[in-house]
Amino acid sequence: SIKFLLPVFLTFLVTHAVLISGSIGLHVGRMDDVARSVSTGLHADVSTMGAMALALLFLRAYSLGAGTYTGIEAVSNGLSIMREPRVATGKRTMVYMSTSLALTAGGIILAYLLVGVHHVEGKTMNWTLAQMLAGNLKLFGLPLGNWFVVATLASEALLLFVAAQAGFIAGPRVMANLAHDSYLPHRLSALSDRLTMQNGVLLMGGAGLFMLFYTQGSVDALVVMYAINVFVTFALSQAGMMKYWLRSDTQRKYPEWRRPMAIAVLCFILCSFILVINVYEKFFEGAWVTVVVTGALIALCLVIKRHYKGTFARLSRLDSIIDALPSAGPLRDLHLEKKKPTAVLLVSGFSGLGIHSLLTIIKLFPRYFHNVVFMSVAVVDSATFQGVEEVDRVREETEVALNKYVDLARRMGIPADFKTSIGTEAVAECERLATDIAREYERSIFFAGKLIFERERWWDRVLHNETAYSIQRRLQFAGLAMVVLPVRVLE
Repeated sequence: SIKFLLPVFLTFLVTHAVLISGSIGLHVGRMDDVARSVSTGLHADVSTMGAMALALLFLRAYSLGAGTYTGIEAVSNGLSIMREPRVATGKRTMVYMSTSLALTAGGIILAYLLVGVHHVEGKTMNWTLAQMLAGNLKLFGLPLGNWFVVATLASEALLLFVAAQAGFIAGPRVMANLAHDSYLPHRLSALSDRLTMQNGVLLMGGAGLFMLFYTQGSVDALVVMYAINVFVTFALSQAGMMKYWLRSDTQRKYPEWRRPMAIAVLCFILCSFILVINVYEKFFEGAWVTVVVTGALIALCLVIKRHYKGTFARLSRLDSIIDALPSAGPLRDLHLEKKKPTAVLLVSGFSGLGIHSLLTIIKLFPRYFHNVVFMSVAVVDSATFQGVEEVDRVREETEVALNKYVDLARRMGIPADFKTSIGTEAVAECERLATDIAREYERSIFFAGKLIFERERWWDRVLHNETAYSIQRRLQFAGLAMVVLPVRVLE
């Protein structure tokens, strides 16, 4: 809540502004001495170590301290929940973050040099700086200096605690994107379902507790683990941007593509360098655990993807029914009668699965339904939603598939129509669209398919069959009737 976050942010800003401005203001006379000392030390290091070795030392320090950039990850992962226009809001947030980070980090380092802060065993550098600057300050006998030190460190700790919660906000959405692409169980894609968010938070929290106990709370090991995974995602993201700008259609659409391409290449090199240095320098301090755990998770995602591909391949056998359908026939001019019984069938693309479901309805309810309405929701995720043109393309493809169902039903002598919608979450959008259809067709019954495996294993129950049940649960709570049809998946 903003009521909790605002005091934390304001306390952090005020205390660190006082810390930086006070250090500079009280020691401004030492500027020349500090500059000469830094210059002398730099020249001495160049003469003894060599320019190349010194440059590598700077790069190593930069890479090990680059975990401060990980706030960018929270912004990129949480873009979908930002205020519209999201892209402009995200860019503005990035500017604010980079500016505040540069000013704070630069000011703190300058304050270290001016005040002469050195490492104290068991204490942070900021504690030492605050103690040297204001620790002995008293007013009317009150230890204001000690209070200031406590407030400074408390604001830092609370800010880190708040930052840690960002993963629980954006994490389930990242898992939803992976689930939409079949790299995680499809049930995790329904963010509107409370259990989806709950399971995502529990999964992440459990993994976090395991790593906390495994590392025995070692901050060094935890920071290394976090930084490595973050820069893996950064490097992959920039590699994806490079691939995007190399596409011929992108270059035709954006004639100025060379500039963003150069930025993507530079960022990819930096992120890859930071990643390699972190793994190399900290391999035996926790990096090897990160490599093993992350590699195992990637392997698990690939296994899940392979399972879904195999299932879809077996379901494609139902497409043979399409070849048995008449390729041409009279399209009867049939009129919908909205007050008569109507079967509303949830479909996804024109396939044998949808046709099989339609024939099952006709078989189970002979001569009962007067109308058939084909209903489909086109899901757009962050990968698909690239502009109005992409949304229009997805809508057009969905309508073309639904028109094929309508034509088939009319050839069979059944009045038919279709309804479609586009959304980011299939379950929530299905509920909204179904409610609208139920208002239009008073005697409607909804149908959806559920996969039944010939030899059902425990992972089949985890990876399948939740979407239909989620929709059924919502529609039944809304007072609508829904039937789940079995769809057999043969080995």
